[in-house]
Amino acid sequence: MPRPIPIASGETPSSCAVTQEEAAAMLRAAFNLFRLWGLSDAQARVLLGQPSPSTFYRWKRGEIGTIPHDTAWRLGDLMGIHKALRYLFVEPARGHAWVAKPNAAFGGRSALDRMLAGAPSDITAVRAYLDAERGAW
Repeated sequence: MPRPIPIASGETPSSCAVTQEEAAAMLRAAFNLFRLWGLSDAQARVLLGQPSPSTFYRWKRGEIGTIPHDTAWRLGDLMGIHKALRYLFVEPARGHAWVAKPNAAFGGRSALDRMLAGAPSDITAVRAYLDAERGAW
């Protein structure tokens, strides 16, 4: 039986949880996304919450064990960012390029620069901006 990762304290796992299998699927998708965004391994590690180099490279090879709660949160936001970009841009390549382009919404810096500040809230801020731009659906 899949072991759920509780998403928020006080909520029941059945209503608000990500299983390790779901987190692993998101991690595999994130590595594809990082490739499309042209990220270095160092940048990818920051977005994943700075796992140790050995853990990162095991994950990258597809050897995915337990995924920490913080990483599951980050992966959820990264998938939300990808989804929003797919809605906003007809051509996927334009959405992938948008991540690295300067943006007034981030003080002239790129969304990637904002996300690379390192805190989970930095990734969440980019997702919230994109959700607002696309009307939250």
